[in-house]
Amino acid sequence: MKKLWGGRFTGSAEEWVDEFGASIGFDQELAKQDIEGSVAHAKMLAACGIITEEEANEIVQGLKKLEQQAEIGELEYSAKLEDIHLNLEHHLTELIGSTGGKLHTARSRNDQVATDMHLYLKEQVADIIGLITNFQKALLLQAEQNIETLMPGYTHLQRAQPISFAHHLMAYFWMLDRDKQRFIDSMKRINLSPLGAGALAGTTFPIDRQMTAEMLGFDGIYENSLDAVSDRDFILEFLSDSSIMMMHLSRLCEEIILWTSQEFQFIELSDAFTTGSSIMPQKKNPDMAELIRGKTGRVYGSLMGLLTVLKGLPLAYNKDMQEDKEGMFDTVKTVRGSLKIFAGMISTMKVQKENMEGSVKSDFSNATELADYLAAKGVPFRKAHEIVGKLVLNCIEKSCYLADLPLEVYKDMNPLFEEDIYHALNPYNAVERRKSAGGTGFSQVKKQIEKAKASMKM
Repeated sequence: MKKLWGGRFTGSAEEWVDEFGASIGFDQELAKQDIEGSVAHAKMLAACGIITEEEANEIVQGLKKLEQQAEIGELEYSAKLEDIHLNLEHHLTELIGSTGGKLHTARSRNDQVATDMHLYLKEQVADIIGLITNFQKALLLQAEQNIETLMPGYTHLQRAQPISFAHHLMAYFWMLDRDKQRFIDSMKRINLSPLGAGALAGTTFPIDRQMTAEMLGFDGIYENSLDAVSDRDFILEFLSDSSIMMMHLSRLCEEIILWTSQEFQFIELSDAFTTGSSIMPQKKNPDMAELIRGKTGRVYGSLMGLLTVLKGLPLAYNKDMQEDKEGMFDTVKTVRGSLKIFAGMISTMKVQKENMEGSVKSDFSNATELADYLAAKGVPFRKAHEIVGKLVLNCIEKSCYLADLPLEVYKDMNPLFEEDIYHALNPYNAVERRKSAGGTGFSQVKKQIEKAKASMKM
């Protein structure tokens, strides 16, 4: 098969070399975007008098037929034609004849592929923003149902203070909100058109780059042709935003895995998001949470891989940059799948309220209430901290909890303790009293949820 760039060459590569250098095995994913960009380019060429209206119409009609074939999987791709651009141009020329060869006037594969990826990420990031919103709605619905559900709050994976389960879930809502804002902000860099930059230096033809940018729905154009064809910041930003979000998802995965264990028994996941064991009949494994936790690593890998590819490249385009696509495609697939799984997993999750609330009655997570109690009566907090520490040690030695100690023991430690100490030690009261802005107090959690719903227009 004759190379479309082969005029200068007298020899040909061996088949395995062609296969090693080809990207068609993965960049056929960009067929839709490549055709979309080509349609806009052909119309612009005609509008600028570079080709005739008849030629442009013939090219556009041919491209539309190729798009239909691509959608139903009828297009055949060859590694000998290297990439999606040359494969489509070959098919177009076969379909409409030599007029198809005019499509590549005033452009290069360098600006063509960059345009394809901008179009691809523009569409995918918009979808990902929608999927984040769906996940946030699932978190909000669970939070609304669990405002007064108590659970231990942890630091260092040690029980620290009782909190509202809704408050815990809302922490992830706001993480996701920041993730969403990062993706939204990235659209300003994604939504730029490199088309018309040529190989690196622009073109001598009187093209209209603003016209193609507008036809493709871009906000503007790259102002420098070298930058236009060599920039992959928009992909790096997408991979970075995805990595941060996957880190957030992975943290929640870790907690879900802990919460479903026999040791915690805080939640039960739907059968739709769990699996069994081939040997142990009793098992119900949180495999989807484990998979998302594991897939986080591959998203990080895609980011680090592309950063490493780009770090030593001189301007403008280099073949190394062919390595920008597979990690991007894989990350899109991973992120979309993870968000869909999480929305379903959270919305169908059963909260074991009694187990959660029982756990805060059999620990020392209410110890801070005692220190605050004394501090409110004028005892320096450091002194109050020491007194409560001794009370906790007393309980450990007696195998009981703070609420079990008689008032006499408290008064021996400090006469300021009164009967109302037992009210302060009640986990429900301990949570309700934390009314500072952003705190776990029920009234504050309700405000938080209302603010979140308003931001989501729910």
